[in-house]
Amino acid sequence: MTSIAIIGPGAIGGTVAAWLAQDSDFAITLCARTPLEDLRVETPGRVLTAKPKVLTDPAGAEPVDWVLVATKAYDVESTRPWLDRLVVQGTRVGIIQNGVEQVRLFQHLVPPERLVPVIINLPAVRSAPGRIVQSRQGFIWVPAGDNGDALVALFAHTGIEAVADPDFISRAWIKLCGNCGAIVPSLTLRATGPVWSAELEAIVRALAEECAAVGRAEGATIPQSVIDGVVDNARTSPEGSVAGSLHADRLAGHPMEVDARNGVIVRLGEKHGIPTPVNRMLVTLLAASGSPWLQ
Repeated sequence: MTSIAIIGPGAIGGTVAAWLAQDSDFAITLCARTPLEDLRVETPGRVLTAKPKVLTDPAGAEPVDWVLVATKAYDVESTRPWLDRLVVQGTRVGIIQNGVEQVRLFQHLVPPERLVPVIINLPAVRSAPGRIVQSRQGFIWVPAGDNGDALVALFAHTGIEAVADPDFISRAWIKLCGNCGAIVPSLTLRATGPVWSAELEAIVRALAEECAAVGRAEGATIPQSVIDGVVDNARTSPEGSVAGSLHADRLAGHPMEVDARNGVIVRLGEKHGIPTPVNRMLVTLLAASGSPWLQ
């Protein structure tokens, strides 16, 4: 039996845990801040139910074969007590987080050779602890190699399609290009489509262009069609729509992953000597708005 611990059973972590729990060969443990009785996830094809082991105190955790971390990118240090108990020689750790720096953020906690960065596209919303609605099929990408192949195998019998990508860096930066524009509705607190203008298009396009330029300097291949797609998605967003987790967290008054989504573009732009004035300006404005985001 393969033992798997999921740290952070929110919308993403809870959905992943529910799918994995359908396999009788897996022993699933949820590492949570607050207790929950069970998992119930409404997916497009079926309702998943599961009753995994739930821990709220790291002292009760035991070593496992796999740890999947699904906390927010700013919440890395909160995983340390869990990782100290769960990770032993042979344990592999998948990092399911936004951004392009999963390995950098965790390499002081787990040997880098055991870390597997994970890019996920899994539209899911949590209504209460353990109660989640998944609106579309999920996809996972990991780097090609032994660790990536092993993580892909975990999802072989789930409704989440997992792929080991030999060009993972491009996959990660393409997703970041898609995510970076969400800082605009996070600032304005409304969808971009109904207020679209040539000036707003210039801002959204510049955000994505800056991201792509930095990603290319980091070794990613990002076609122009990606930038055009970011603009098209912003242009057609309907009234009342929420542009991803950054926007949703701002609306809810929660901390936001601004550094992982836009701050990283500014920081790595400086490293490569690439100007990123629009990302820098909007990050600065969002910080000045008094929103509880963490650097």
